[in-house]
Amino acid sequence: MAEASTALSDTVFTMLQKESFVLLSTIDHESGAPQVNAISWIYAVSPTRVRIALDQRSRILTNLQQHAQATLAFIAEGTVKSINGTTTIVKQQLDEVPIKLACIDLDIHSVRDAMFYGARIVTEPEYEKTYDKRAAERLDGQVFAAMRKA
Repeated sequence: MAEASTALSDTVFTMLQKESFVLLSTIDHESGAPQVNAISWIYAVSPTRVRIALDQRSRILTNLQQHAQATLAFIAEGTVKSINGTTTIVKQQLDEVPIKLACIDLDIHSVRDAMFYGARIVTEPEYEKTYDKRAAERLDGQVFAAMRKA
């Protein structure tokens, strides 16, 4: 297993410039147990910081307000990447977005290869929006534009 880095590689940074499938792990504010959620509104602000947008009513947001540490996991470069860091709320509500979303930054402490030994990912996961595709594209555009400005 490769040593941990404190920044995103150029390839991962570029990948996180657009919508990506990412698993976000937080510490549940009630039980103290790990909680994992799939998210797609993620944007790499710099090689050492990523930004996410979350529904203001989300349990994830409550978890992060109580325990700022979080882990992001996703597939990139043929492997599973794990980013550990500390979160801060950048904006309680993103401007120019029709739904109430909070904007969170994760300052990267480490980036690790989390794939088990002797294996490589050959097909990355794909997903599709199950609601109105035009509405989804419009909302995604608004959210990413607001995240870049925050």
